[in-house]
Amino acid sequence: MAGDPAEYIGNIPQHYDRNLGPVLFVDYAADISRRVAACNPRRVLEIAAGTGIVTRQLRNLLPAGVRLTATDLNLPMLEIARAKFRPNESVEFQQADATVLPFADGSFDAIACQFGVMFFPDKDKSYREALRVLVPGGHYLFSVWDSHRHNPVGRIAHEVIGSFFPVDPPQFQSVPFAYRFEPIKDSLIDAGFTDISAVVVQLQKEVPDLALLAGGLVYGSPIIDQVRQRGGVEAEQIIDAIAREYRNEFGSDPANIPLQAIVFSAEKPSS
Repeated sequence: MAGDPAEYIGNIPQHYDRNLGPVLFVDYAADISRRVAACNPRRVLEIAAGTGIVTRQLRNLLPAGVRLTATDLNLPMLEIARAKFRPNESVEFQQADATVLPFADGSFDAIACQFGVMFFPDKDKSYREALRVLVPGGHYLFSVWDSHRHNPVGRIAHEVIGSFFPVDPPQFQSVPFAYRFEPIKDSLIDAGFTDISAVVVQLQKEVPDLALLAGGLVYGSPIIDQVRQRGGVEAEQIIDAIAREYRNEFGSDPANIPLQAIVFSAEKPSS
């Protein structure tokens, strides 16, 4: 669940990586990395790599000779990602805008993007850029969160945060869950992709401490700055309220939470 990269500053990347990564992202990172590896690419680009959760899985699964380039617009996030790799692990890190990729046409055999597309300001342009830098026959694999209906963790956080600010509720927790199949499909087709497929990936994830997850959702995202800008309520009050609702919904710690994402695969035509 990323957002405006300019807002991922201070301690936000650390909270994101430590408290959200192991719960929300790591299992999906393993899934999309397996799908990328199955394409047998020689050159792989990851966009919106964040703190390197997918990057780590990709490097673990891809043969050592495969060139892996990880990009993100946010440098503090990339610095955390870089620290997860030894110098000899052959990962290139580069700041890059997914809508203006700094690579030549046909530079990569596969592109991966986990939970980033939803936040690109010009999604159509990002798909055109992905197509451009792929070789003919190359694959673009990316994931988006399914709706709040299937991800109560996001729904509850959104509702609780909004209850503290009824006049001007922060909208961050609504954005990741609102990008639907039809507009994605249409944009991919318009960009020129073919062989488009989508698979729903459901998980039941055990969470040792629901309060840590609630804290990660607030401190590990731009929500913390939106709360501070509005004033009148402390972040810890919101975190406590989210944790209470989580326990009402999922039971006491440790608890199992449902997660649901949609993984898309699209191919650049061979000719």
